[in-house]
Amino acid sequence: MGDAAVERVSPVDRERRAEIADLLEQLAVLAVRQLGRRDISMTAASALGRLAREGPARLTALAADEGVSQPAMTQLVQRLTKQGLMARVADPDDGRAVLVSITDAGRRLLAERRRDRVARLSDLLAALPPEDQTTLAAAVGSAAPALRRLVAAAADLSGRSAPPAG
Repeated sequence: MGDAAVERVSPVDRERRAEIADLLEQLAVLAVRQLGRRDISMTAASALGRLAREGPARLTALAADEGVSQPAMTQLVQRLTKQGLMARVADPDDGRAVLVSITDAGRRLLAERRRDRVARLSDLLAALPPEDQTTLAAAVGSAAPALRRLVAAAADLSGRSAPPAG
């Protein structure tokens, strides 16, 4: 939908949308940069997450989806395979081709990282005054459906599946 079309149907003016977008961006930076563990790179975590959501992929497709060169992805896959987080599997549709998949250890690592982020964020929330905690709880309760639709819309635009809820 073009910007002009959004303006016509949006009950929120452009300036307010920009404020909302800025705050959401700050929260994304908080989640990724300040709450994330440094045990693997952001590219490695993103590639593992993509494989967990979408299933096995060809290395070339994974490199393109992650916005890195094929040689860089090859090195990353080799490193993560040695660590037991990824595996190379035969392509059921083409016996000559190989797919990259996430292992159970890779899934466990992603789950641990998510639990750590949630725990750190929960600790940050606990440090807020009670009235701020109550305000945020109410805001999240009412905003959750819209935020889920936002995530789904972004996934639709990119042609990808949305990350799992929860």
